[in-house]
Amino acid sequence: MTGTAKSAAKPATRAGRTTPARGARRNVLLVATRKGAWLLHADSARRNWRIDGPHFLGHVIHHLVLDPRDGRTLLAAAKTGHLGPTVFRSTDLGRTWKEAARPPAFARRADGSGRAVDHTFWLTPAHASEPGVWYAGTSPQGLFRSDDGGVTWSPFSPINDDPQYLEWFGTVQDGTPDGPKLHSIIVDPRDPKHLYFGMSGGGVHESTDGGATFRTLIDGLEVVEGFDARTPTFHDPHCIRICPSNPDRLYQQNHCGIYRIDRPSDTWVRVGRKMPKRVGDIGFNMAVHPRDADVAWVLPMDGRSVWPRTSPDGKPAVYGTRNGGRTWQRLDAGLPREQAWWTVKRQAMCADAGDPVGLYFGTTAGELWASRDAGGKWACIARGLPEIYAVEAGERR
Repeated sequence: MTGTAKSAAKPATRAGRTTPARGARRNVLLVATRKGAWLLHADSARRNWRIDGPHFLGHVIHHLVLDPRDGRTLLAAAKTGHLGPTVFRSTDLGRTWKEAARPPAFARRADGSGRAVDHTFWLTPAHASEPGVWYAGTSPQGLFRSDDGGVTWSPFSPINDDPQYLEWFGTVQDGTPDGPKLHSIIVDPRDPKHLYFGMSGGGVHESTDGGATFRTLIDGLEVVEGFDARTPTFHDPHCIRICPSNPDRLYQQNHCGIYRIDRPSDTWVRVGRKMPKRVGDIGFNMAVHPRDADVAWVLPMDGRSVWPRTSPDGKPAVYGTRNGGRTWQRLDAGLPREQAWWTVKRQAMCADAGDPVGLYFGTTAGELWASRDAGGKWACIARGLPEIYAVEAGERR
C-alpha cells in the first residue's frame, strides 16, 4: 500500500477511463472533513488510491455516504456559511452536485417558534426494498426521512415533538462539544420496519413498527457516576453498529465503555472490561466485520477523568476482537509509535467488504489510515487534509 493517495497506472480506453478487471471490487472511500469532502478510489488490490477533491471546499461536511443500492448516488450532509445546514446530492459519483430542495428542518409551531436544525449529522440509506428512501439525524436531536433520494426531507416519527423525548434531548448546550445529536440510524437488513438510533445525549432507541413508536434500549448501560442510569437523558452512546452477518447482534462504543447486545435480550453487556486497563475502553468509533459477528474493532481514546480526547500516551492503536469481546488484541503495526495526539471521531472509522477486510480511519490531524489485512498492518494513504469528521467505505458501479 502506498504511503499517500496517488493515481495508479491505468490502461487506456476509448473513454479514457480505467476498465476494472472482471469481478474486481471498485472500492471508494468517502471522507468528510471540517472544510470539504474527498473521494479516494482504489485499484483492485487496494494498494494505490486516486484522490478526487476537494468537493465543497471550505464548508463543513459532517457525513458523506454512497447509496449501496445503486453504487452511484452520493449524499453529503453540509453546513455552509451561506446556505446554512443543508444536504447535497450527486447521481454521478460527485461529478455534479445539487442542493436538496427541502433540507431537514423542524416543523414550526403556530406561533412561529420551535427548534432549528444546526446541522445534519448522520445519513443512512433505508432498506434495500425501499430505493430512494433515506434517513437523517440532526443536531439538535431530530429524525428525518426522504422518500425521493434526498431531494426533500420531512420530520419522521413523533419523537421530534414528543414531550418525553424533548425532555430527554436536554438543552442545546448538552451533549458533545459540538452539540447534541441523533446518530447511528440503523435499519435491520431483514425488516425495513425495524429501526434503531442513538442520541448524544438521550440513549438508544428501537422501533419495530417503521418509526410509528420507539422504545428505549438502555438496560445494562452505565452512565457517569452520580447520575441515574434509568434516565435516558444521561446516556451517551457514541457509535452503534449492527452486524451484517447476524443482525441480532449489535456493538456499541459508549461514553462509558464498549458494549454488546444479542437480541432478543434487552440488556447490553460491557465487553470492554477485557481491554487492557492502561488503555481502557473509552472511545468514539467502532467497525464490525461484514461476515463474522464475533469480529469487531475500536480505536480507544484516553478516558481519564478529564478527557483529553487524544490517543492514550500519544501512541494510537486499533484493538480488535475475534470472539465477541472476550479478548482484545492491539493492532498497531505501521502506526506512529509516539507523539500522535489525535482523535478519531465516531463516524471516522469503517470496514469494507473485502477479503481480507479493509479497515480505515481518519484523524483530527487530517490523516487517513488504511489496512488491507483487517488491521494487521497500517499505512497512511492521505495526509494534510482538514480535520476528518467521517470516513465511509463503498463500492462504486
